[in-house]
Amino acid sequence: MISKDETFHGTWPFTPNFCDAAGFSQHFIDIGQGEVIICLHGEPTWGYLYRKMIPPLAETNRVIVPDHMGFGKSETPTDREYTLQTHTENLASLIESLALDDITFVMQDWGGPIGTAYAVRNPEKVKRLIYMNTIAGYGRVSDSVTPIIESPWFKWIGEGLESGRTEQVLRNAGSTVVSIMKIIGLQNSSVIDDTWINAYSSPFPDYESSIGAYEFPIDAYLGRIVDYVLEGADGVPEIQSKPAILLEGLEDRAIPPDRAIEGFRSLWPKEKIVELPGVGHFCQEDAPDLLVSHIQEFLKVNP
Repeated sequence: MISKDETFHGTWPFTPNFCDAAGFSQHFIDIGQGEVIICLHGEPTWGYLYRKMIPPLAETNRVIVPDHMGFGKSETPTDREYTLQTHTENLASLIESLALDDITFVMQDWGGPIGTAYAVRNPEKVKRLIYMNTIAGYGRVSDSVTPIIESPWFKWIGEGLESGRTEQVLRNAGSTVVSIMKIIGLQNSSVIDDTWINAYSSPFPDYESSIGAYEFPIDAYLGRIVDYVLEGADGVPEIQSKPAILLEGLEDRAIPPDRAIEGFRSLWPKEKIVELPGVGHFCQEDAPDLLVSHIQEFLKVNP
């Protein structure tokens, strides 16, 4: 867990807030006024991923960016399960404690399944859905799309499970986080400097602290998420009636873009899909200004 006052040389200048409603100390930033935007990160990042997007979005909205359990400035308890269900329930506790309504979710990587799992169970709380290099978990795809298990990221995970390589790399994320992000699909190497590396490495000083970074991909690879996803299926029709958009970096090495696009279109056939050439899985690092402009336009046309 990163020190609450750490700003990483001013690149993360936001006032820290903490919530204990889920039974651990969860960090989040809360800035701006207006309708609520909640930005959700994934693996192996934290709210820092949104640092360049927060100020412009906060000019017109209240922007809340939580760190999932085991990431960023949030606590890393060792007696909790790190599953899709737990992360979703943690999010629900935070939303309830802040009494939030009319939420617009901005979701990337695991943010998509987490935000969607919340939305199908609490559709009355959610107004809009913005997906970025992620999936909802309920889309239908044809046999012609790339199987997620065939992406470079998931192939890497599977190939190293038996030998123990996958666990060793992910449970030592403090020294391997840059390599992990490059496997997943970080395109913009120009952002990488000592401060950037320190920001993404600091949540993982040792083996125990890296449990979240390990359990996220294993949860998906081993299919542990399936039952919880299916339990929320009854809420899918309600979220299909809400405005949604997919902003898809086409150089994603974790979630095949053709799969993400077809899955989104099966749920929201009339909603907008924006394909972003040259942008990878960590689209917030590759094209933050472009993402903000599309999000702002989406908010205007869906008031």
